[in-house]
Amino acid sequence: MLRSMFSAISGLRGHQVMMDVIGNNIANVNTVGFKSGRVNFQDILSQTFRGASAPNGGLGSVNPAQVGLGMTVAGIDVLHTQGNLQSTGRLTDMAIQGDGFFVLSDGARQYFTRDGAFDISL
Repeated sequence: MLRSMFSAISGLRGHQVMMDVIGNNIANVNTVGFKSGRVNFQDILSQTFRGASAPNGGLGSVNPAQVGLGMTVAGIDVLHTQGNLQSTGRLTDMAIQGDGFFVLSDGARQYFTRDGAFDISL
């Protein structure tokens, strides 16, 4: 009974993280240069009831029988896929096709961005 409750609670926590990432993706859909995220999940622990077996005679192999005992978030990936290029009508705006970043500096540190909405300040 306790294992099933742990599995359910860990699943709900993982689902909440997934909903947070989806909400962040939706909230930033019109943000210039935003890269969406994707959640990766993994088993915390699994219990093996039956081991795997090799092919025997005319029969194929048998996969192991396992039951997961909960899950966790393995990580949140940033998807660096190419977005659509749009004309803005501003001469100072630029775009990057493919991989790469614009390198900006404040004199002390360097910053990397794909947002090409530049302006000349005096």
